[in-house]
Amino acid sequence: MDTILTPLFLSLKIAAIATLFAFIGGILLSWWFAFNKSKLTDILSIVITIPLVIPPTVLGYYLLLLLGRGSPIGQWVENLTGQPITFTWKAAVIAATIAALPLLIRPIQASFESISKDTIGAAEIDGAGKFQILVHIIIPLAYKGVLAGLVLGFARAMGEFGATLMVAGNIPGKTQTLSIAIYDAVQADRMADAHMMVIILSVATIFFLYLIHRWFR
Repeated sequence: MDTILTPLFLSLKIAAIATLFAFIGGILLSWWFAFNKSKLTDILSIVITIPLVIPPTVLGYYLLLLLGRGSPIGQWVENLTGQPITFTWKAAVIAATIAALPLLIRPIQASFESISKDTIGAAEIDGAGKFQILVHIIIPLAYKGVLAGLVLGFARAMGEFGATLMVAGNIPGKTQTLSIAIYDAVQADRMADAHMMVIILSVATIFFLYLIHRWFR
C-alpha cells in the first residue's frame, strides 16, 4: 500500500504547491493580458502557451538546462542552499507549475475579458486603484473562470509526467509522483499497483471535469 500512498501524497503536495504558484502568477498575467494589449503581451502569451504544444520531455530538457548544476541558476541555488535543485521535489514543483500555468491562465483571461469596461471605468472614477479593482471587482465577477483555471491547473499539475521525470527523476519517496509510479509499476510488472493508481488518477480527473461542468452551468 505504501507504494501507492507515498507517490499519491507526494503528487498532491507537489500539485497543491504548483497550483498556488501558478495561481499567483496566472492571476497577474491574466490581468495584464486582458487589459493591456500590446506586442509584448502577445509574445509573452505565446511563450506561456508553449508548454501545451511541445512534448513534455522537451520542456523537461529545457528546465534541466536552465536549472542543472552547470547552469548559472543551478549553481546560484546550490551555493545558496548547499544542494542542487534538480532531482528534488522542488524541481518537480517547478515543472508542474510551468505545465499548469497556461491551462490556468486561459479561462481566467477569458473571464477577465468578458467583464464590462464600463464597470471598471466606474470604479476608476470612484477612485479605486488598479489592485483594488482586481481584488474587489474583477476577480469576484470572474470567479467561475478563476475556479475553472484552478481546477484545470491542479489536474495538469497532478498528472505531470515527462518534464518531472526529466528534471526531478524517479526517486521513490522523494520525486516519484503518481504518474511516474504508474510507469514504474508497469515496467516492473506490478500490474495490480498500476491498476489501482490509474483508477485513482482517472477518478480524480473525471471529478475535476465534473466540477468545471457544474460551475459553467
